[in-house]
Amino acid sequence: MYIGSIDQGTTSTRFIIFDKQGQIISLAQKEHAQLYPQPGWVEHNPDEIWCNTKEVIQKALKQANLTPKDLVAVGITNQRETTVMWNRYTGKPYYNALVWQDTRTSALVTELSAEAGPDRFREQTGLPLATYFSSLKIKWLLKNVATLEKDALKGEVLFGTMDTYLLWHLTGGMKGGLHLTDVTNASRTQLMDLRTLQWDEGLLETFGIPRSILPKIRSSSEVYATAKGVLEGVPLAGILGDQQAALVGQTCFRPGEAKNTYGTGCFMLLNTGDSLTQSTHGLVTTVAYQLGNQPVQYALEGSVAIAGALVQWLRDNLGLIEKSSDIETLARTVEDNGGCYFVPAFSGLYAPYWRSDARGVVAGLTRFVTKGHLGRAALEATAFQTLEILEAMEKDAGVRLSELRVDGGMTVNELLMQFQSDLLNVPVVRPTMIETTALGAAYAAGLAVGYWKDLDDLRQNWGIEKTWKPQMPRAKRNAMYRSWRKAVRRSFGWEE
Repeated sequence: MYIGSIDQGTTSTRFIIFDKQGQIISLAQKEHAQLYPQPGWVEHNPDEIWCNTKEVIQKALKQANLTPKDLVAVGITNQRETTVMWNRYTGKPYYNALVWQDTRTSALVTELSAEAGPDRFREQTGLPLATYFSSLKIKWLLKNVATLEKDALKGEVLFGTMDTYLLWHLTGGMKGGLHLTDVTNASRTQLMDLRTLQWDEGLLETFGIPRSILPKIRSSSEVYATAKGVLEGVPLAGILGDQQAALVGQTCFRPGEAKNTYGTGCFMLLNTGDSLTQSTHGLVTTVAYQLGNQPVQYALEGSVAIAGALVQWLRDNLGLIEKSSDIETLARTVEDNGGCYFVPAFSGLYAPYWRSDARGVVAGLTRFVTKGHLGRAALEATAFQTLEILEAMEKDAGVRLSELRVDGGMTVNELLMQFQSDLLNVPVVRPTMIETTALGAAYAAGLAVGYWKDLDDLRQNWGIEKTWKPQMPRAKRNAMYRSWRKAVRRSFGWEE
């Protein structure tokens, strides 16, 4: 028997089937369209994502010659904060999903920050006011989409992050579909109190959001329901936001253990156990996971909006490379970045700056710079942003990281991993299984149904595939970091 995992990401949806050792038995993946109706607006079509989800489930099962009966449970992991609102009676979305990267709510950030600053809700939610989180996306949709607010007040509207939307469809949709989310996703909406783990009435009032549209909040690992349709009869038993799923997939269960995921964006999480640590250095406090009725575990998180997305931009918008994997070959055509630094603040800067007025810049250009230098600077941008987050994390948590566990698509890039180790001055460790996000959701589901006994069972599955050790002289590292920070400051204040 096996465990299935739906990994609904920013650029694609995948279904992965794992065995007891956490090894992949079958994988199917399908990209969905990235919609940019205006500068700074980023949308997805929820119907397309639901169709793709059904397609990849069927494809992965067929490839392995399995049926739903061969799965003991399925977990869901998802791009967090992305906001979709649909009609409970027709199942139709009122509007495209607003993606976590979308910046259309920046005027609302300014408006709400004017009263008590950007940290006015941080004490309850762990989050600053930013375009990133779901609260303002919901507010924008209610105010700007015809009939939505009226229908919401009549009780016809459902809100969800992508886990909630998929779970509702997988459990029957209009015919009794379950409307719920888990604590990790709820903690990214900016509407849940981190201590009570419930929707906060005061926040709902401030944002103008009717209570009736919100899903029930449950733990990250329990049997929620039995699926109908494409996964007929399979227990749906785990939900984790993608970055929390990667933390679980990397088996970072002890306080002080951290992982960094290199995907569309870049996300570092540090497990702080059952103590809630408020950041004073620009990070966010978030729920790490809650396994069944055990105490909730917390994490500090640093989020980078643009990491792998910058490589896609070089591919799709500039045509510098044909496929994403070509970036390493391009970057290796030169010895260094040629004095050129790329700050990819396409949708503002997230941690540790939280500057929605920043926009992307390339600094230090001379006639010497080639496309190879640009490619290298693009890769280095991800590593520099990670260094800034690690520094903030060490200050907040008062711990010095001894190694960094990494996962996600960009970790196959050996040049980037070595540069990351050089910058951080600690070993960078890539596990044998880099699909840790999907694996984390599988672990949550498997624990709920007893497929895995306990956390030690999961730790035994974790193995090291490769370790990079720092090689760069300190003087060079410091000089590059100074230049990077100078370039970051040049990106501030671009948007009025």
